[in-house]
Amino acid sequence: MNKTQLIDAVAADAGLTKVDARKAIESFVKTTGEQLKQGEKIALVGFGTFSVSERPAREGRNPQTGAKIEIGKKKIVKFKAGSELNDEVQ
Repeated sequence: MNKTQLIDAVAADAGLTKVDARKAIESFVKTTGEQLKQGEKIALVGFGTFSVSERPAREGRNPQTGAKIEIGKKKIVKFKAGSELNDEVQ
C-alpha cells in the first residue's frame, strides 16, 4: 500500500474527504518526526511505540571493490508494534 492508497482507505473508513485524510496523515508524519527529532518517544497504546536509536560508527566494505570504508554513526527510527496491531495480523 502506498501513501495515496492509505489516504483513500482512511478517507473511506473514517467518512472523511480525501483532502482531510491527506491533511491528517501528513500532520501525523510531520508531528511524529518533530517529536522524534527532539528525542521524545511516541507511544500509541495498542498501535505501537516510535523511538530513536543511535547506531555507532563502524567499519564496512565496498561490495564492488572490497575496500574498507568508514560508516559514520547514525540515528534511526525504531517502531515496536503494540499488542492490538500484532493481533490484527495474526
